[in-house]
Amino acid sequence: MKLNKWLMPFAAAAVLTAGTATVSESKIKAVAWQTVYVPVYSSIYHGDREREFNLAVTLSVRNTDTRNSITLERVDYYDTAGKILKRYLEGKQILKPMESVQYLVRESDIKGGPGANFIVAWRSSRPVSAPVIESIMIGTGGQQGISFTSRGVVTREE
Repeated sequence: MKLNKWLMPFAAAAVLTAGTATVSESKIKAVAWQTVYVPVYSSIYHGDREREFNLAVTLSVRNTDTRNSITLERVDYYDTAGKILKRYLEGKQILKPMESVQYLVRESDIKGGPGANFIVAWRSSRPVSAPVIESIMIGTGGQQGISFTSRGVVTREE
């Protein structure tokens, strides 16, 4: 398909701006608290014999607000059956603006299984941009390695 010379600048502008949005167009919603479910996998199955492949899990919580702190109130780790395995916080943990924190499940800790998950609860004194909460799984064995991520899903908020 051949474009006329006078249409080229318009076609280029359309390609360059496709999929972009300004902050005013994107409808960013500020919230004061959330409970977030984060799927993780301390092991996954591979091969025809359904062999388990153990994975290290990193839970990452990133405060995306540039002006306000958030307070982590709960970071709990559950196994496939829904049994709590570990409470990572004994009290509360404040994340300053743009600060991040990570929680680790070692590769050798296979108690969580392929259906493990975290529940993260956070709060702020005023509405803020919601944190990014995700998990990163990685494992190596012999000459094989695997890594992938999983994003948290909000289950409650205000």
